[in-house]
Amino acid sequence: MRGTTCFDALVSVVDTQQVKEELARKGYTDLLIQMGRGTYIPSKSPGEDGPLTVNYFTFSPSIADYLRSSSLIISHAGSGSIFESLRLSKPLIVVVNEDLMDNHQSELAEELAERKHLLCARPQTLYQTIKTMDLEYIIPYPPADAKPVAKIMNRFLGFPDD
Repeated sequence: MRGTTCFDALVSVVDTQQVKEELARKGYTDLLIQMGRGTYIPSKSPGEDGPLTVNYFTFSPSIADYLRSSSLIISHAGSGSIFESLRLSKPLIVVVNEDLMDNHQSELAEELAERKHLLCARPQTLYQTIKTMDLEYIIPYPPADAKPVAKIMNRFLGFPDD
């Protein structure tokens, strides 16, 4: 789970016994939470007394290694977080922060969910989303092709077409 902003609602719902048990039922064994600037402190677990090994941290200079080694990412709805996860072709559940005033994040997450590139949830629906998720349903996000943009820029700058 990732997020560099304060989204205590997401961290606290991921930390519930119900969500952790459902993740374990789905075959996940470890849960690593990036809690960002939040004030909610999740409970750590070595795995012997609960369904998952659970650990957390506030920030990391490079989250990329954590993302690459993940088999499921649960993230807030920031566009950077979404597209970084999609580029890695990792299953992604985006949890929309309903406390934001102008919630363009919700629009992006819902559009990508409609296109079947990810699953979209709210803090209060995360458990149900995990319970009913079918990762076979996810369509990999196509890599971006920058050639058309580069071609337009080259023409604008007066460079010949290659």
